Amino acid sequence: MAEKVFVDTNILLYAHDRDAGEKHAIAEHVLRLLWQGKNGVLSTQVLQEFYVHFTRAVDTPASRRSARELIEVYGAWPITVLDAADVLAACDHADRHQVGFWDAMILTAAKKSRADVLLSENPYHGWHISGLEIRNPFV
Repeated sequence: MAEKVFVDTNILLYAHDRDAGEKHAIAEHVLRLLWQGKNGVLSTQVLQEFYVHFTRAVDTPASRRSARELIEVYGAWPITVLDAADVLAACDHADRHQVGFWDAMILTAAKKSRADVLLSENPYHGWHISGLEIRNPFV
């Protein structure tokens, strides 16, 4: 059985940002493998952040329509939705593991989705938290 892999926003952005050079190629390859294996997972937070950054923050911003179309495409993946209890769990994770709140929200979403792996560019590569392995595909 394939690993269930939760994808953080930065990986999704690099995969669709043609100006990202080598990171674009790596992220695009990783996502292609996840599509083929049908083992990618996202959250509403990731999709929201993707929309904002893809239409504003990349070197060549995409149109809002293009961003919406990509979100629609990724809607085929399992999408984890967080609630107030999850926000409180993220607060606890942030305190316990000394990570930023938004990183803790991603960690909470990945755990809630029952992912085996969290793919992220964050600085926590190699950490194992409650059965979840954090991997940076660019290392």
